[in-house]
Amino acid sequence: MEKELEELGVYLEGALSTSLEKWHIKYGELTLFVLVSDILTVLKTLRDDNKCQFINFIDLCGVDYPQRLMRFDVVYHLLSPKANLRIRVKVQVDEDSTVPSAINVFPAANWFEREAYDMYGILFSDHPDLRRMLTDYGFVGHPLRKDFPMTGNVEVRYDDELKRVIYEPVKLGQAFRNFDFESPWEGAAQILPGDEKASGKDAAD
Repeated sequence: MEKELEELGVYLEGALSTSLEKWHIKYGELTLFVLVSDILTVLKTLRDDNKCQFINFIDLCGVDYPQRLMRFDVVYHLLSPKANLRIRVKVQVDEDSTVPSAINVFPAANWFEREAYDMYGILFSDHPDLRRMLTDYGFVGHPLRKDFPMTGNVEVRYDDELKRVIYEPVKLGQAFRNFDFESPWEGAAQILPGDEKASGKDAAD
């Protein structure tokens, strides 16, 4: 398998020319890093080239690196049933730029791109129906971004008096716990009630 992936990587290095920035093999899978402007050309080559035939669109997902200028990775996963190989294709994009929609190459990309838009705010140009699909109407923000608050911005409940669902700002009844690692099972500095009963091996544990 490793040898086949190595040969495929070398072949694609020539076939994709300047569209391919780099490639490597990791976790038994070939990963291509390509220019976002050339993603459709790359996907078509992987689908149509006789030595590739990656005809199955498995997945598209986003990855958030908020510290980077090019904040997001958009990751495509393809399968070649003929060669029994998988391949991963990555492009980088910032918050304001768009990624060409892959729907015309792989129609299955439709809902995956909508999910990436909903969860991360990644924009796909020429998508016929780019709207949220998992969050509610009027939802603010993108939940899988690493700067999105863990509690969310609003909470939803049904109001029996108004007979409708209402949205309210999140209220925490208790502040988040600060873990100082001074709990008994971490070995508190002071002697706690009951500790005097432990001795020998138990005390050491």
